[in-house]
Amino acid sequence: MSIKYLSFPLIAILIWAFNTIVSKLSAGAIDPGVISFDRWLLAGLVMTPFMAQKVWANRVTVLSHLPKIIVFSFLGMVLFQSLAYYAAASTSATNMGLIGSLMPLNTMLFSTLLLKERPTTSLIVGAALSMFGILILVTKGLPFNLMNQGIAIGDGLMLIGTIAYGAYSVLLRKWAVPLPPWQMLYMQIMLAALMLLPVYLLSPHSPITPENLPLVLFAGIFSSIIAGFFWMQGVVHLGANRAMLFMNLLPVFVALFAVVALNEKLHAFHIVGGLVTLSGVLLAELSKLRRTTPTSPTKR
Repeated sequence: MSIKYLSFPLIAILIWAFNTIVSKLSAGAIDPGVISFDRWLLAGLVMTPFMAQKVWANRVTVLSHLPKIIVFSFLGMVLFQSLAYYAAASTSATNMGLIGSLMPLNTMLFSTLLLKERPTTSLIVGAALSMFGILILVTKGLPFNLMNQGIAIGDGLMLIGTIAYGAYSVLLRKWAVPLPPWQMLYMQIMLAALMLLPVYLLSPHSPITPENLPLVLFAGIFSSIIAGFFWMQGVVHLGANRAMLFMNLLPVFVALFAVVALNEKLHAFHIVGGLVTLSGVLLAELSKLRRTTPTSPTKR
């Protein structure tokens, strides 16, 4: 297997990991509702010269599947991405990355619900293990005191976001829309900007400044478009299951970036909770890989 193909999902994960740092830096620099809208508006404007004519040529297909595309956009772009900006106001980037590591597991859990895939013992055990790891994380190492101390609002918002993304990933498979990937991405981005317009208008005045402009540019171009390109290339060349394994590197990169860029400190509960969570995710993912790996040689 070419190193080049392995680099595709790795580059995407690196960009998304740094975008978690950008989300944290945006707290206080720009209102969450404003950057959520500005990000997708910028991405849509950049893609319009390349995609608008192609989408118009496929307008019959787009209109016939528009309700599904709206749901995709709401779950994957509006809910998941926007909640991350609101979460950044009350939790650390390290916590955001570790909670985000649940995305592959959430995808598998929604597959059992929406695609009627039979859950394996490894998936059930892995899910329980991962949730216990997240419990250690959000309670700062005191999971049995959950009822007394509760969890940070940001941790809860990030968890809701990862659940929404799990549903989004599975619905993409369940409701297969016959549009090329880039056109699908463009439509979701434009619809996200439209749905976030009321949020933008109701948000406190938060103008673009020299300080927050780089944050908007990174989120709108690198995280929304360039990372998406590399991720899609990784899925094409490696397959969805192998590409998804790279998602487990996300919390590692986020933690490293957070220590260097934000001077966040790693505590024992971060390490323990992270290891328990990733162990559960890997247990579930490796079980799925074994189930989908051909038992006899196949020609490519």
